[in-house]
Parts: sequence; C-alpha cells; structure tokens
Amino acid sequence: MLRRSNVASLRDAEIVVIGVPDESRSHAKRRGTSRAPDVLRTASNESEFFERGGMLIPTCPMRGKLEGKRVFDAGNVGSKKDLCKIVHDVVSAGKLPIIIGGDHSLTTETIKVASGGKKLSLLYFDAHPDFVSSVRNYYGSVLTDSAQSLNLRKSMLIGTRAAEPEELENARQARLKIINPLDIAEMGVRKVAQMINARTAGSRTYISVDLDCVDPAFSPGVSVPSPGGLSAVDLIYLLNKVISEGNIVGIDIVELVPDYDVNGMTAALAARILSECIGSL
Repeated sequence: MLRRSNVASLRDAEIVVIGVPDESRSHAKRRGTSRAPDVLRTASNESEFFERGGMLIPTCPMRGKLEGKRVFDAGNVGSKKDLCKIVHDVVSAGKLPIIIGGDHSLTTETIKVASGGKKLSLLYFDAHPDFVSSVRNYYGSVLTDSAQSLNLRKSMLIGTRAAEPEELENARQARLKIINPLDIAEMGVRKVAQMINARTAGSRTYISVDLDCVDPAFSPGVSVPSPGGLSAVDLIYLLNKVISEGNIVGIDIVELVPDYDVNGMTAALAARILSECIGSL
C-alpha cells in the first residue's frame, strides 16, 4: 500500500492508483515488469518518507502540492477485464485513475474506457512509437489498437528515438506529431511544453509514460532501453506543465523491470514521477 494513499476507499478519493501486474502482451526479452507495481510502491514508501523522532515525514513535490489531494491506492487488479471495470467506475465518478504497470498494452484498455466514446488527445512519452500495424494486440501496437478512441491530430509522441519505418509512416499519415530528444535539445524544454499545451488545448487528454522515454543513464530498469533519451528532470518538467494546465482524464506509468534496475534508481524515479503527477494536478 502506498503511504501516499490517505483515504480509506475509492468513494472518498479524487485520485485512484491502480496496479496492473501483467506483461502478457509484451514481446520484450527483458521480463519481470509484472512485479513493477509493488516495487514502485515500495520505492515510494522508502525514498519519499523520512522517519525522525518516531514520526513519518513525507517529502514534497518540486512543483504543486500534495496537501488536500485525496489519494486512494486500490491495489492490484487480477486481469485486464478487472482493470476496465475499475477504470470505468473511477472515471464515471469524476475521479482520476493513475495506473502503474505492467507492460504498455494496458494503455489500450484504459484509453478505450476513459474516452467514454469521445476521442481523447494522447501524450505518449516513449522511446518507441508503439504504432505497429502489421501486428496487433501487443505492447508495440498501442496506438494502432487505440486509434478509434484518439484524435491523433491533437496528440503527440515525446522522447521517441527508436521507431520502425512502418511506425513513422503510420504517424505521418495520421498527422501525429513526434518530438524526439534532439528536438528538445534544440528548442529547449520550455518551448516544447508550450507546443504540447497548444496542441492539446481544449481536449480531454490521457498521459502515458513509458519509463524508457528517459535515458538509460537515469532509467536503466526498463523493458527495451534506448540510449539518447530524455533527462529525468526534463520529463518531470513537461509532465508538470501539461498536467497543471490540461484537462487530464488518466495517467499511466509503465515498463519498469525491477530485475534490470540498478540500485533501485528506476523504481525511485517512477515513484518520483507518480508524486510529481499528483502534486501537479
């Protein structure tokens, strides 16, 4: 259970954290992301709280605040069907789901439910576009499988740097904007944040964070690492700007692989991302 969880039930919450210990649709050679939800919780409880004088003292986010945020950790779901049900209940009640995976295919299920039949903007932080269309229903076809629920012309891929030719062609045809790490280096992270907010303005927006969008120097424990990624602080800055100014309907954090982590640094980063997202709302 997350120590950040501060209410007793889903009914009392405004933010609901849901774990999805599933990697059944992953083709990655690195296995173990099904352990990620519990490892992330442990990292949050250990790295974001100090014990002093018999008291438990939480750390604060860099931007925003946690005070007054009603957070409920709903635990882990047993299946994708269970995930769809709880996300439906959460969204229907006007609350925000934050899903921690698990492989990236969970995003497909969540988007379909969170959209409520109306197209969403998607901000997809990932080293890979996951826009394969020659193969379906796996972690590399998330955008293809979710396309009916998305307005891709008001969506964006951020941190992309390991795309297949097929994926780039699909993105071009869909007029899906891609921001790679070199673009951020040239334009600066502040300009990129402005571009993201301009593109998603007026839209209900879903945010998906694959931890491999971050450079392996900061985030080694992921399914498919790719050098040349975002810095941890640039990712957190972009999330803060987007969440604090946007109409966010859901967030997920995926593809942590604990067995390939180094000194728990990826898990600690994932925990920090979770806290910064909550603080930015």
